[in-house]
Amino acid sequence: MASDDPVAVDLNEIERQTRALRVEWDKFFSGVEKKPPMDQKTRVEQLIRKYASTEIRDNGLRFRYMALSGTYSTMNELWTKKLRLREEGKAFGVHGLKADALPVAHSPAPPEDRAPGRPAAAGTYRVRDPKRDLDSVRSLYESFASARQGTGEAPIRFERFQDLIQAQTGRILAEKGASAVEFRLETKDGKVSLKAKVVR
Repeated sequence: MASDDPVAVDLNEIERQTRALRVEWDKFFSGVEKKPPMDQKTRVEQLIRKYASTEIRDNGLRFRYMALSGTYSTMNELWTKKLRLREEGKAFGVHGLKADALPVAHSPAPPEDRAPGRPAAAGTYRVRDPKRDLDSVRSLYESFASARQGTGEAPIRFERFQDLIQAQTGRILAEKGASAVEFRLETKDGKVSLKAKVVR
C-alpha cells in the first residue's frame, strides 16, 4: 500500500484532525475557549462522509476507515451530550458551571452534616456523588421543580436534571479538589436557579 494512496492520505488526515478536534473540545469545556470548535467538526465530518458511500477496496484501509469513523462517532456523541448539558444548565438557570466563579466554604461542616442523602442545612443539599447520593439529588429536584411550578416556568424531567447535577458536580470536584458540592435554590425576577458552593 503506497503512502501516497489518496485514501490512505485522507485517513491520515481524519486521524490527525480528530485528535486536534478533541483538544479543541477539551479547551472549550474547560473554559479556555469561548466557542465550540464547530468549523473543525464540520471539516472532519466532511472527510468521513466522503467514504461513507464509497467502496474502499483495500481491506486494510476499509478496516481502518471503519475504526476511525467509529471512534469519531463515539467521541462526537460525548461532545454533543456535554454541550447539551451545558446549554440546558444555562437555560434552566443552573449556576456554577465554571468552578472558578464559585464561592468556597471557608470552614468544613460538622461531620454529622456530611452524610450523603439528606440536606446539609435547611434549603441546602449536599452532593458528593450524584449516582450514590440519590436522596439528595431527588430532594433537590423536587424543591427545584416545585419552585419552578410556582413561578410558572416549564417543568424539567428528573433524568435531565440528574444529568445536569452529575456533570456540574463532577466538574467542580475535579477543578476545585472539593469533598462535596452544596446546592441551594434562589428565586430572582420570577426565575428559579440553582447556586452551587464548594465544600472542602
